[in-house]
Amino acid sequence: MKSLFMSAVGVFLFVGTTLGQIEGINGGPVNVPTEGIIDGVFIQEHIPTKRMIPYTNVREADAIWSRRVWQYIDLREKINQPMYYPLDEVTPYAWVRNASRWSLWTIIRQHVMNADLRVFLPYNPLSFGAGAMDGDQLKYPMDPQTGMNFFTDSIFAGDLVLYECLGKLGPESDVPLTDEYGDPLERVMDDGSIEYVYPPRDTVWYNSADIVQYRIKEDWFLDKQRSVLDQRIIALAPVIYEIEEDANGNKNVRGLTELFWLYFPHCRFVFNNYFVYNEHNDAQWMSFDDLFWKRRFSSVIYKESNVHDREIDSYRSGLDALHESENIKNEIRNIEHDIWSF
Repeated sequence: MKSLFMSAVGVFLFVGTTLGQIEGINGGPVNVPTEGIIDGVFIQEHIPTKRMIPYTNVREADAIWSRRVWQYIDLREKINQPMYYPLDEVTPYAWVRNASRWSLWTIIRQHVMNADLRVFLPYNPLSFGAGAMDGDQLKYPMDPQTGMNFFTDSIFAGDLVLYECLGKLGPESDVPLTDEYGDPLERVMDDGSIEYVYPPRDTVWYNSADIVQYRIKEDWFLDKQRSVLDQRIIALAPVIYEIEEDANGNKNVRGLTELFWLYFPHCRFVFNNYFVYNEHNDAQWMSFDDLFWKRRFSSVIYKESNVHDREIDSYRSGLDALHESENIKNEIRNIEHDIWSF
């Protein structure tokens, strides 16, 4: 199985070596392309170097009410497009990324490959997807060897492709390899039969354009010590379309697939140092951590904690599901309102 991944891993090994020479502070883009040259009036150093603001400590005794909800952030909505753009692309020679700012997926992939972010599979790896989709519980971590990452640990790099976290193996070629005379290469199998030798399968890497949603698991709670209704994101998952190809070669969307889950409090250390575009003022770009902290995104609840442990689409569909999501949000707001009504 490892041999299937070596050619694909080699592409990113080359890409990482090439781009490692031009990356800025914390691996992100800055407006100092060359020493002594500033692309602008001032050096943008606040976001790339700032420290993360820690959460306020909450005691169990102070949380007098809480509700766990799961939401999805649809990247087709205009307010969510700062997470989606700018797009990146993996070519046979380089990983092409924007020079000024990165999309959320570009940031995640960069730091997953550097082993700064810990990947949790959405299912038990022993089941290969046939088991329960319970990865939001962060039960199945996938780690490289100590002190190693995607570029230095071939087993870890192969697993990221095997479990389709950063990409997946493409279709097998139907054209065999040839020798110097143009004749197909052959090999003798253990049973004495002869088979053609085919090239290894290429890896199809996921780009920013492939990410259609981000799912978040979060807790809403009333903190009596501070007298506030607060929320904390626990986990985050990028989502892509599940494409099915029929016999005629037509591709159809069959559903959505979670690539992996990330523990959000760890993500904050990374997101804190990357720019988010501000359409109103180029001098006041915030970080991705600020975006989540200030709730500058639109999301839809697709599940809340319930006795049946079911999602909304199991008993509502279409507009009814959206209305149910809004009803859940209104219930949460009303709980806070009722506490302060005398």
